[in-house]
Amino acid sequence: MTALPRYADRLKQITYGGNDGIVTTFAIVAGFAGAEATGAGQIGALAVLVFGLANLFADATSMGLGELLSARAARDVITRRRHALARDPSRQHAALTAHFEGRGLSSLDASTMASLAAKSPDLLADLTLNQIDGFEDPGQGALWPRALITFLSFVVFGAIPLLPYLLGLPATIQTPAALGATFGALTLLGLLRHHATRAGLIRCVGETLLLGGICALVAYGVGLAVAG
Repeated sequence: MTALPRYADRLKQITYGGNDGIVTTFAIVAGFAGAEATGAGQIGALAVLVFGLANLFADATSMGLGELLSARAARDVITRRRHALARDPSRQHAALTAHFEGRGLSSLDASTMASLAAKSPDLLADLTLNQIDGFEDPGQGALWPRALITFLSFVVFGAIPLLPYLLGLPATIQTPAALGATFGALTLLGLLRHHATRAGLIRCVGETLLLGGICALVAYGVGLAVAG
């Protein structure tokens, strides 16, 4: 039985899938709120739910399939690159030596490290692909868990801005409640990003909230412009 991707990989997909899900559905909420602010009439929760859920599941499917196809394409490229590297190990050694020198090692130390890596063709290829070519290897396991996790994180987090409408809250508080739910969901994603990357807490949460806020303002402005 094929093992699922490592925890760090899953968390990365949860973070990116969840962020896009939140932004996608809250953009619908903000757009309708902007339209209503022009006096275009009471659009109603049903319209928000229809457009919100349609976008939620369509975009979640698209992102899940996109994750699958991009990982498969990366694997194909890496496989072809491995075959090309295997035909010229001396060039790999020279390139890796130069890379190590560029990272501050002496010529002797850089050559020694490259020679040690060359004792394992797979290790030499991995170092060349990762350190020099900058490829991210999706691994040899099944790729469908990556797509599934992306899809589920998009749906779960993306449904949060729609909760006030799904729960049937009074119309007067639906938009503020959706705003609060979105703020909480984005904050949670920022915390997850902080946990995954070990980057600064304020930076991770702040950048996530800023991205969501910009998207919401754009959607609100579009709603104002179209309805006006």
